[in-house]
Amino acid sequence: MRIANRWFLRRRLADGVTHLWEPHVHPLLRCNIWHVRGRDRDLIVDTGVGVTPLRDAIADLLDKPAVAVATHIHWDHVGGLHEFDERIMHRIEAGRMNPYDEFHTIVRADFPDFVLSGLAALGFPIESETLIDALPHADYEPAGYRVQPTTPSRVVDEGDVVDLGDRHFEVFHLPGHSPGSMGLWDAAAGLLFSGDAIYDGPLIDDLPDSNVPDYVATMKRLRALPVETVHGGHEESFGRDRLVELVDAYLERRT
Repeated sequence: MRIANRWFLRRRLADGVTHLWEPHVHPLLRCNIWHVRGRDRDLIVDTGVGVTPLRDAIADLLDKPAVAVATHIHWDHVGGLHEFDERIMHRIEAGRMNPYDEFHTIVRADFPDFVLSGLAALGFPIESETLIDALPHADYEPAGYRVQPTTPSRVVDEGDVVDLGDRHFEVFHLPGHSPGSMGLWDAAAGLLFSGDAIYDGPLIDDLPDSNVPDYVATMKRLRALPVETVHGGHEESFGRDRLVELVDAYLERRT
């Protein structure tokens, strides 16, 4: 397998946001990573798979303390969480980070056949032996991939605030995809970081700890939100009109 020149790519967006992603990771696990510049500290929303250090790759962006938020427990979102001194998760899932006993792998053979079939039906066929198409360095062994356990330094719940000094993000508990899924809402900017609660792609609500009635309630809540921009856990960002389309399509399918 070839060696990647760069593991993370990035682009600067509006509102002091930088979007980062891992181009060599399979689309199923290619989580969006968000850096938000604040006056007193910066915010990192989700930290990718953790194949190679995130913090080293964004060192040029970090000129002040940074707080990393995991929108939920799944391995494509928490791989680099341990690298940051300040680590935030929802109280429902925070205890599951240490030890980290959740399913996690980047090797196709580790997935049960019925899971592979289900993913293919959703548009995420896994056809190669690994869920990466390059190595971060020559000695890397995909079979040795593990999420490093860590203990969140702060546990949050609905209504708590992540304060960057000049920007304030309210915690929204958005269960359904997972019990402790959460979003971060900047009311002043009309900006929502939604994790996997909603993104512009196939929404997954049939995992072992998913809950469809909770997901329906989350969707109804999001539909009423006066949002201008949604930065999801996967795929491209979108505005309110697309949010409504995605929510209505889900509600039509599940209610």
